[in-house]
Amino acid sequence: MDDHQFRDCADQALGDLHRRLTAAAEHHDFEADFNSGALTIEFEAPPAKFVVSPNSPVKQIWVSAHLKSHKLDWDAARGEFATGGQTLAQLIGNAIGQQLGEEVKL
Repeated sequence: MDDHQFRDCADQALGDLHRRLTAAAEHHDFEADFNSGALTIEFEAPPAKFVVSPNSPVKQIWVSAHLKSHKLDWDAARGEFATGGQTLAQLIGNAIGQQLGEEVKL
């Protein structure tokens, strides 16, 4: 994957995730903001902030949540970013669910 392909795939993945988060935020207590190529998810109670951002030099999407860092690679077979068998949306949904103490599907 070249730099241009990575940027296109990452922009599409983060845009899709932001749409899913916006819809889920109507039913759960968090806010999502997509600004300057990075996606942030913020919680008031308990307070927390997750960050999802592309890392172009290594062609990965990095997620910082619950004091952990997750690095997602492009999975060509799935056509999306994934790590440890989880897609980006599944990873973020699980992290938000853990933060809120309730199931969140994106």
